[in-house]
Amino acid sequence: MPQEEHLSPGHFVDSDSPVVRDFAMAAVGSESSPTGRAIALFDSVRDHIWYDPFTCSTDPAEYRASAVARSTRNWCVPKAVLLAAGARAVGIPARLGFADVRNHFQTPRLREQMGGLDVFVYHGYAELFLDDRWVKATPAFNAELCARFGVDPITFDGEHDALLHPYGPGGSTYMEYLADRGTYDDLPLGDILTALHRTYGSGITSVTSSGADEFSAPAPRQDS
Repeated sequence: MPQEEHLSPGHFVDSDSPVVRDFAMAAVGSESSPTGRAIALFDSVRDHIWYDPFTCSTDPAEYRASAVARSTRNWCVPKAVLLAAGARAVGIPARLGFADVRNHFQTPRLREQMGGLDVFVYHGYAELFLDDRWVKATPAFNAELCARFGVDPITFDGEHDALLHPYGPGGSTYMEYLADRGTYDDLPLGDILTALHRTYGSGITSVTSSGADEFSAPAPRQDS
């Protein structure tokens, strides 16, 4: 069952921030049911922030939900933090979950950044307490990015877990969960950064590869 901590603000899951509250209320609009609000929040975090794995930072300030809400590009862990914070801001108990996954959402540029590996450690998602049970949801990959890779975006119905794509085009395996890292009331940033550097080297938090690929966000449109 949820505890007080799952509705209370944390250092990173700063659900009491005006920025987070404004983001959450804009996402849910007039929706009043917890499930409807959870779905609206998921869709907003998923698609309003472009998934960019090259934005991994060592700056703790960038992992606070209030900072993530202002970003236009980010990766799975900060996006999960924002979903959890947004949920708490509208009265839905929430916590963070992590797992190691084998990911075929990859490009040569990203593989270079990861030292040739295809295993992502500490993939982040949120768990929301809806209809008396915890439901997992990862808002990482925005719909436009998924279209570039030829897969449907993950959808969340508030009832079933919405994790990662098990299959890609033609039935090929896209995501495989390898290890569960557990759930947390707030972000264990130190543990995550230690694991990233141990697995991929210190370059994972500073972009060393150049150029563009499918993960590159489109240029902002210029108003005429």
